[in-house]
Amino acid sequence: MSYVTLETSADHREVIKGSVFLAFATRADTPDAALRYLHGLAARFADASHLCWAYRIGPAYRFSDAGEPSGTAGQPIYRAIEGQALDHVVVGIVRYFGGTKLGAGGLVRAYGGAAAEVLRTAAKRTEWPRRSVEIRVPFEHLGSLYRVLDAVGAEDRREAFDADGVRLCARVAEDVLSPLP
Repeated sequence: MSYVTLETSADHREVIKGSVFLAFATRADTPDAALRYLHGLAARFADASHLCWAYRIGPAYRFSDAGEPSGTAGQPIYRAIEGQALDHVVVGIVRYFGGTKLGAGGLVRAYGGAAAEVLRTAAKRTEWPRRSVEIRVPFEHLGSLYRVLDAVGAEDRREAFDADGVRLCARVAEDVLSPLP
């Protein structure tokens, strides 16, 4: 099953009633990678009023209001990710309070809008989950195997040669493997 994710990181800046919202989005392949990215944002913007965030990585998802009223920040950010049907994505939004309270509805619109905009402007690509495979072939079939692996976009190739031929390990898209027994 393929999914759409971000090709590159993106950022977006909005000012709403004096508050500055800095939105950042990037690809994350594991929850740990998403949290590391967010820790980096927290260190970079340690003086910010809030760092609200959400991520979605396959079935795993989390979000945080980070001190904003419950349901006004993390959930709208997550809904923006879902609304654009993205996966393997983390969004962090830094807020510098500008002196005017926005109210619950205003916060929902501000965080959700900033998240939607940073995701809208980000370059995207379609990915297919990959699985590691190991293939053994005699030397005379190695050229044919290379052509097949090139055709299916195999990645991370590793080879080991012995007297009987070649043992080749690679990562291949699961949809290529599904018709195989």
